[in-house]
Amino acid sequence: MAKVIVASLKAGSRSGRSVSAVTEKRVRDTVGQIKTLRTLDAGSHTFGDDLQYVFGKNVAKARRENKRTAGVNDAAIAKR
Repeated sequence: MAKVIVASLKAGSRSGRSVSAVTEKRVRDTVGQIKTLRTLDAGSHTFGDDLQYVFGKNVAKARRENKRTAGVNDAAIAKR
């Protein structure tokens, strides 16, 4: 027999943007290009998860740019 659990899906959800202490702003740099600026709240109880989120976004962007400029994906060099 299955156990029925009644709970709010929004309370413990990490996928929701409202839980995160990361704020995103679209700003222009000195050249006039639009950049996404992500800021963290250092006093947040989810600081570790927020830092990992921002780091992952920055790495994904760098990989996309490398692929666009060099034409190849980033790859680890095989050990001999």
